[in-house]
Amino acid sequence: MYSTLHDPTAWSLPRVLAEHAASKPDATWVEIVEGESLTFGAADRDARQVANFIAGQGGAAGDRIALLLPNGLDFVRAWMGLGYGGVTAVLLNTELRGAFLLHQINNCGARLAIVDATLLGALEELSGQLQHLQRVLVVGAAPECAATGFEIAPWESWRDAPPSAPPPPAPQDIACVMYTSGTSGPAKGVLMPHAHCYLYGLGGLEAVALRPDDCYYIALPLFHANGLLMQLGTTLIAGARAVVRVRFSASSWLGDIRRCGATVTNGLGALAAFITAQPPTLSDRDHKLRAMMNAPNLAAHEAIFRERFGICDVLSGYGMTECNIPIWGRLGESLPGAAGRVYERHFELIIADPDTDRPLPPGTVGEILVRPRTAWGFMAGYLDLPEKTVESWRNLWFHTGDAAVMDADGVVTFVDRIKDCIRRRGENIAAAEVEGVVASLPGVIEVAAFAVPSDLPGGEDEIMLAIVPGDCDSFDRSALMAECDRVLPRFARPRYIELVEELPKTATGKVQRAVLRSRGATAAWDRDRDTLMLQSKP
Repeated sequence: MYSTLHDPTAWSLPRVLAEHAASKPDATWVEIVEGESLTFGAADRDARQVANFIAGQGGAAGDRIALLLPNGLDFVRAWMGLGYGGVTAVLLNTELRGAFLLHQINNCGARLAIVDATLLGALEELSGQLQHLQRVLVVGAAPECAATGFEIAPWESWRDAPPSAPPPPAPQDIACVMYTSGTSGPAKGVLMPHAHCYLYGLGGLEAVALRPDDCYYIALPLFHANGLLMQLGTTLIAGARAVVRVRFSASSWLGDIRRCGATVTNGLGALAAFITAQPPTLSDRDHKLRAMMNAPNLAAHEAIFRERFGICDVLSGYGMTECNIPIWGRLGESLPGAAGRVYERHFELIIADPDTDRPLPPGTVGEILVRPRTAWGFMAGYLDLPEKTVESWRNLWFHTGDAAVMDADGVVTFVDRIKDCIRRRGENIAAAEVEGVVASLPGVIEVAAFAVPSDLPGGEDEIMLAIVPGDCDSFDRSALMAECDRVLPRFARPRYIELVEELPKTATGKVQRAVLRSRGATAAWDRDRDTLMLQSKP
């Protein structure tokens, strides 16, 4: 366990790794399912070599360097190496393509990127549009590329660099940038200090009482806060073992957990629905899992995890990239459907009237407003968007845009999103960002994107489009979906299309997505149903 667990002046994950590398260098920290592993000592040595290598590539302290990497040891080396070097890691979703990727990589201003060879093509497609990127370090064998406008060099050269010994980053230094979608416009870059990143892990450690002899099974992507900070960061602080799967698989979930001896894991969004939909077996309780974090934690899912799988503690929580995790569940307390209780040591939280910001009485639905009690345990703002930062902090409370209710006993239950934000497969998606891409496709005069409920219990949202077509009679929905699949990230691909003569709007011309949502998808064209019908034909 990290020796200065509760001292905010020592809150940085590189400092934690250095301590464990000195005290238990041969203990395993990270294993990849059916792959290699890193001890604390090896992770520390590799990270220091990466820090020196990146400095030789022109990456100075305070610079931003983009990471486009899947789960793996090279992600861990890059993440910790940039931290040792005082460089800010810009963590990009590996599903990003087209305008989504272009916005984020241009917005962050990174001149250098570390990119997996299998994802290099996504950058190549943006040739001529990249404003800052000059050099790409390629993980794996680089394919033959057309003219890209940036230099390509091998990532593996980090192994030739000697270890460096820079001073540890300060808690207030910016560790990373993660992009999150808001109510409108393109995704915003969240500036995340080292203390903010550490606090995710500390909260996770305290919620499940993680010990050095625990094993955490991680099947969520490391480019998001849940996988990287709430899980991997938690194991680092505790000095525990982490077992990481490159990509989630519902059919492999229990077998992985059984083989590695995992004692704790996390679910998120539709993962619980995918896991519980697997056929029951006689060996469903043959494992060592003692606790599972699950958000949202539907009552039906908690019952299955407890009764069928025999998991003693099923907890939930609530948080955002901007405001950390201010609500956690507790061991020994079953709160199906609820997020948990306020993490009062480090956060203040109220349920307030979204129009007046005044606190509401228990049992009343309102907006979640939150602020930190601990310095740098929150975002430092939105990258290059001071006006959006100020707007989010009205009346000195961070406005989440999410609706919830708190009962008289302090239990908080998430209700819905006040924002026009779509939540699909664990991703927040700005409707306006989808609309901007689809509006540029042939045959589309006007479009509105909005959320409709998923078929899966706890499966969050599906994306529906209301489209005003150029020619309704000749409009090809299947062809449009094929174009959407080509230019949109997988998590942002729509399922439903409804052709309309006009979009419902306010007197000031704003699209009324609430009106569209209320109509639902009953009369819409459904790509999944259409595909199923084609497959069923003889």
